[in-house]
Amino acid sequence: MSSRKLTRSIVVGVAAIAIGAGSYGIVSATTGSGSTTASSGSPTASGSGGGPAASARTGPEPGGSAGTISGTSVSGFTLTTAEDRKVTITDTSSTTYDNGTSPASARVVTTGQRVLVLGTVTSTAITATQVIAHPPASTASTASQVIAFQQGTSGSTKTAGQIPADYTQGQGTIATGTVADKATEAALTAYPGGVVDRVVELSNGDYEVHTIGVNWPHHVFLNHDFTVIGAGD
Repeated sequence: MSSRKLTRSIVVGVAAIAIGAGSYGIVSATTGSGSTTASSGSPTASGSGGGPAASARTGPEPGGSAGTISGTSVSGFTLTTAEDRKVTITDTSSTTYDNGTSPASARVVTTGQRVLVLGTVTSTAITATQVIAHPPASTASTASQVIAFQQGTSGSTKTAGQIPADYTQGQGTIATGTVADKATEAALTAYPGGVVDRVVELSNGDYEVHTIGVNWPHHVFLNHDFTVIGAGD
């Protein structure tokens, strides 16, 4: 890894960034058939098959993914998610690195290392702003509910936990910066395996995190404290 960075002659700025100390509360979710289900309204959205290239947004937005580094290159590395999806990560001279909640260097990027990547997402390619080695462990009670993507198989219509009663697909304002990072990390900790390609702030102050690359969930909901409160298709 160090030789890869040396060949690029890039000095990576190390930033002391710890996203909320990596600790987020997760509401215990139980699967139900509530009357409100967040669904993907676009024919290319992940709600109708949800392949790795599926997207309902209008352009690259802040998001991220988590998994294990399965290969490195001069330009970055390949991430393999818990659901065995491949995500291409590109790092830049401004990418920062952390080991848990402590600042680190690009040396944390090694094959086999578990990482969380935050950055600008285009389908299953991420231009990384931050790479976190040893991110918070997934919550087993919700992680086990993730349904892996299978070509030609539609997503589940189930809901879990609490979905805002007035939620409508497509509403809200795209979140950026620290807000998007905190929401992305919290959602991926609760429901690992996919790629977050946008975070939306809802009118009531809650957040909707949109995930692709899995058959369920495609929408993860958080309250204003970034606690996961529900999920749906």
